[in-house]
Amino acid sequence: MLKYSVLKQLRKEQGEVESVQAANYKILIVDDQTGVRRLLFETFTEEGFQVEMASSGVDALKKIAAQTPDLILLDIKMPVMNGLATLREIRKTLPDLIVVMMTAYGELDMLKDAKKLNVKHYLIKPFDLDEIRYLVKGLLQESDDKKVLQEIV
Repeated sequence: MLKYSVLKQLRKEQGEVESVQAANYKILIVDDQTGVRRLLFETFTEEGFQVEMASSGVDALKKIAAQTPDLILLDIKMPVMNGLATLREIRKTLPDLIVVMMTAYGELDMLKDAKKLNVKHYLIKPFDLDEIRYLVKGLLQESDDKKVLQEIV
């Protein structure tokens, strides 16, 4: 972790902008609300990301099995299989996949459980699109930096 901090500090000192090659990344948006899915789909496709959508946890698991995304935006409150149950299933095979939980309610107990399942970020709806763009790009850049450092070591 120390090496990652050093790399991040060097980037800041050199004035590097956190930049990701969006076309190289796949994002899966999982939300039962059509409007939220469409908004996020349009936001990230305009940025050049490859984007898939799922309207339920079950649909998300099928899409993940077919092609693993680099990052998932996962709603907590969904019918049939909520976001936490979906996350538990994801973690069985993909313990390090980047997952950002989304909620309109701020369910603290569920968010605590999500943190135990390696979720480090969550968004409260309605969210600022610039903020979510910055967060997603930063998380993907951080993941890339960690991979590079692992290759070096």
